[in-house]
Amino acid sequence: ITSVPDGFTPQRKITKLLETRKKMLTESKTVDWALAELLAFGSILKDNFSVRMSGQDCRRGTFSHRHAVVVDNTNGNTHSFLKPLAKDSKDIEIYNSILSEFGVLGFEFGYATAEPGTLTIWEAQFGDFANGAQVVFDQFISSGEHKWSRLCGLTVLLPHGYEGQGPEHSSARLERYLQLCAEHNMQICIPTTPAQVFHMLRRQVIRPLRKPLIVFTPKSLLRHKLAISTLEELAEGSFQTVIPEIDELDPSKVERVILCSGKVYYDLLQARRDREEERIAIIRLEQLYPFPEEQLHEALAPYTNLKDAVWCQEEPMNMGAWYSSQHHMRRGLQEHSSNLVLTYAGREASASPAAGYMALHIEQQEKLINDALTLG
Repeated sequence: ITSVPDGFTPQRKITKLLETRKKMLTESKTVDWALAELLAFGSILKDNFSVRMSGQDCRRGTFSHRHAVVVDNTNGNTHSFLKPLAKDSKDIEIYNSILSEFGVLGFEFGYATAEPGTLTIWEAQFGDFANGAQVVFDQFISSGEHKWSRLCGLTVLLPHGYEGQGPEHSSARLERYLQLCAEHNMQICIPTTPAQVFHMLRRQVIRPLRKPLIVFTPKSLLRHKLAISTLEELAEGSFQTVIPEIDELDPSKVERVILCSGKVYYDLLQARRDREEERIAIIRLEQLYPFPEEQLHEALAPYTNLKDAVWCQEEPMNMGAWYSSQHHMRRGLQEHSSNLVLTYAGREASASPAAGYMALHIEQQEKLINDALTLG
């Protein structure tokens, strides 16, 4: 996945990308999001499973990060970095699909039910592109096992995150999928590190459990300086449903814990470090359903002097995880200490998923970060 065949002439940016991949693997020993994803696919193929992905521009990746398939600049021939890793060329299929989300997602649902040995993935170009396929989620993906005893291990990748780029492209409507969750029918994950996406994808096909996986994937984190993982974390780690505090805080001095998921974690982390605030711990919920109550309890255990807890999200209050998951969070907090109260830091309730105006977006973002990090 770091080289092309002899005589193949990729575009100049691809040549630079391949050089960067080689340096990550041989010098820094770290990986970014795209490289971790490709390593996951490659290792799945080496474990004799198959990989199938479809979506708008998924070969390149909407945000020009994946480049799983590249084109020769001189003759238009294509090269798949993953095919040499497969025993059969049919074991790896990556298709750029047409803009017909309802039809394509419906097909991939059927494929995933019929092929348990394949990691079947549908990727929306932006999370909101799934809006046109909502009936497939409602009538098949979320309820197919309950209605017809049809097991399905389909993985759905929905880019999600508030970067001020407009209402629809900001949100993949996390709240809709959480509302569909019951009886352990689906998995809802928001991984924040390359290692997490590596282990999450491998877990989906290797373990003997077939449940649909809805993943809220990042945009800006694809190249974020803090969103990197070591090769050891890939080789020796596992998927963490909860990631505890990573900085070396004195647990006895921590007065507040912030619970969050996704991109907002890095905003909170950077702001806390800038303020040199050591009384606030940040815990990431990487899986929102099934909710990891036991793992949350373990992450809270070191903090014996907590005074309060905050759930911080980028989405408006009537969206995101707040309404669907707060009872799970409160139960975990109550098990830690019956006096803990959970409060909210995020955008006010809104009919629109996002502001759609950069100045207002920045103002709202700064406010929710400040609300979460300001002790009363």
